Amino acid sequence: MKYFVTGGCGFIGANYVDYLLNTVPGVSKVTVYDKFTYAANSRNLDDHKSDSRLEVVKGDICDYKSLEKAMHNHDFVVHLAAESHVDRSISDSTAFVETNLVGTHNVLGAFMFNNVKTLIHVSTDEVYGSLNSGSADEQSTLVPNSPYSASKAGSDLLVKSFFTTYGADIRITRCSNNFGRYQFPEKVIPVFVNALIKNKKAPIYGNGTNIREWLHVSDHCRAIQLVLEKGISGETYNIGSGFYLSNIDLAKNIIEILGIKEDMIQFVTDRKGHDFRYAVNYDKIKKLGYKPENDFSRLLKDTVDWYKNNQNWWPSP
Repeated sequence: MKYFVTGGCGFIGANYVDYLLNTVPGVSKVTVYDKFTYAANSRNLDDHKSDSRLEVVKGDICDYKSLEKAMHNHDFVVHLAAESHVDRSISDSTAFVETNLVGTHNVLGAFMFNNVKTLIHVSTDEVYGSLNSGSADEQSTLVPNSPYSASKAGSDLLVKSFFTTYGADIRITRCSNNFGRYQFPEKVIPVFVNALIKNKKAPIYGNGTNIREWLHVSDHCRAIQLVLEKGISGETYNIGSGFYLSNIDLAKNIIEILGIKEDMIQFVTDRKGHDFRYAVNYDKIKKLGYKPENDFSRLLKDTVDWYKNNQNWWPSP
């Protein structure tokens, strides 16, 4: 089977490619199609440099002709390429609209033109907006609150329309906050780790009570593959862990792992329109056999240790 992975040199993409090449049977080719923005790193695929099944193509999903040509003769498309940092979307939303909406439209067009069998569109729980209580299921109303989440919600609707209108075999996944190796150090866990190991205080928005549901990237990769292999065309699947943590408690956990003083926390001006809490109901994907590993303490320690031991992996943002 031949896989076409957009954004395959980014955080989740590189972990997914690693999972494909190391674990999934019957993989004959994996084509990574990546623009190599600041959030991508070719080193993320170093373990597979000698694997003849891997091809890395530098390309932009906003360049339709290049995308269409590269996607030819593949069985599956896993669409991960996206602008994903909320703060950057608040500063300038242009790239988010171009990549997440126009780029996704191009991916859909190339997918249809090349008669690829199945497309998995990887989205986010942020499209459901902020929840004071309970959890969002796949039928919940989309209430995105940032330019980033709005662009992802728009791309979800665009993808779904290709199923309704053309009968295309597409499936959508919406995951909670991911953590693990290879994440660019603008996201909260590597931000905290990189600050603390340099004897700087961990910066926390507002009062630190905002809550996120934390999902290890390895669980996410397994879930994507499960939806590809067993999911139903046209359906959306939430991917969660059931493990919730406030930002201040996350910082305290990392401080404890690093064995430093708890006073290494600094509250900073809150993000504009900061969502308070995300939570997804993932009962639907459980029916496909999904079960997260859920050993958060060990997985967080592994992640912190990776960033501590690989400080030169990424240039400073």
